[in-house]
Amino acid sequence: MGEKLVVVGQGYVGLPLAMRAVDAGFDVVGIDLDEWRVKRLNAAESYVEDVGDETLAAAHRSGRYLASADYADAEGFDVCVITVPTPLREGVPDLRHIGAAGESLAPLLRPGATVVLESTTYPGTTEEYLLPLLEDGSGLCAPRDFHLGYSPERIDPGNARWRLENTPKVVSGIDGASLERVRAFYARIVGEVVPVSSPQVAELCKLLENTFRHVNIALVNELSIFAQQLGIDVWEAIDAASTKPFGYLRFTPGPGVGGHCLPIDPSYLSWKVKRSLGHNFRFVELANDINDHMPEHVVHRVGLALNRLRKPVNGSRVLALGLAYKKNAGDCRESPAIDVVRGLRKLGADVRAADPHVDCFLLPEGVEVVAFSERELAAADVVLVLTDHDRFDYELVQRASGFVLDTRNRCRGPNVERL
Repeated sequence: MGEKLVVVGQGYVGLPLAMRAVDAGFDVVGIDLDEWRVKRLNAAESYVEDVGDETLAAAHRSGRYLASADYADAEGFDVCVITVPTPLREGVPDLRHIGAAGESLAPLLRPGATVVLESTTYPGTTEEYLLPLLEDGSGLCAPRDFHLGYSPERIDPGNARWRLENTPKVVSGIDGASLERVRAFYARIVGEVVPVSSPQVAELCKLLENTFRHVNIALVNELSIFAQQLGIDVWEAIDAASTKPFGYLRFTPGPGVGGHCLPIDPSYLSWKVKRSLGHNFRFVELANDINDHMPEHVVHRVGLALNRLRKPVNGSRVLALGLAYKKNAGDCRESPAIDVVRGLRKLGADVRAADPHVDCFLLPEGVEVVAFSERELAAADVVLVLTDHDRFDYELVQRASGFVLDTRNRCRGPNVERL
């Protein structure tokens, strides 16, 4: 038998890790408390876009993968990686999923085992929160009896270029031996491993990465608002600035930020700074304010456009193209597009929505899901491009639509207005 790996959480982070580990020769148990997920996984039916059904089927054929909702199947593990969600609850980090995983794993810990936390969280979580749970529930003491570390996930759903195996992996441990165990594990999974001196550095690294994106997206979002009011094409300015080969990174405006990371992770850092130091993290708070209000701004822009067409929002037909939180992705949870649709419905708009990637629409009552078609485009008073999936035919959008409000800079023409 090979080394036994347990991956707690079989979502967009945990499942790709489990599949790579199977390829690397580990015997993998994927723990997920959602029994619907477990049934689908064991039937080789993937719900994670970066893992195909055939990949799952091959893992099952190897005899080295099992999905389970029962922690008893995790017994005897050599390595365990925790990839559970870390949401916010009323602005405060919610670590209950990490806590539940730690309490369930602790009785199964055995001397020499390694536990790695991948869930995004505030600096100190691994050593101050997870470590005591594991020690109290196992009767063991780290680092003497078992190894513990933190490695931030860097999964970008839908990104065909940068996947788990070719994205550098930051790793850490609570001591030198733990760091070496964590490093050696990931060296079998990914092409490049980047060791850092402590779990707190690794935890801060993840928050820095996402806060950097969050703040810069907020910058261009606010800039787009002012540029439109000044009559300046912000997209042309961004294109021009992007020709600079140094000192500039391209970010583009949109209807807001969504997904599992950007709306949440910077607030973990802000909360930690406030709790530990008593200071406000003003950049994060300002970025939150700007990005949180972008859906409202898009609704306002729809209203202004309809007003120029001498039509009220109430009763006008709006076709929303794209509901997922990012391009070519299939997840509409925490999506600003949903907030835009909800805002239009509150004003009485007749909203239709099309998204070829999203199976389950978390839409307000009264929103009709339709297929992308020339007929739907022509029937809409406003075609609203919210998520710029490549499967949409943008030449058809421009040709068949009466008016287009494009928040993603995919359309051109006299009937197109860009964010």
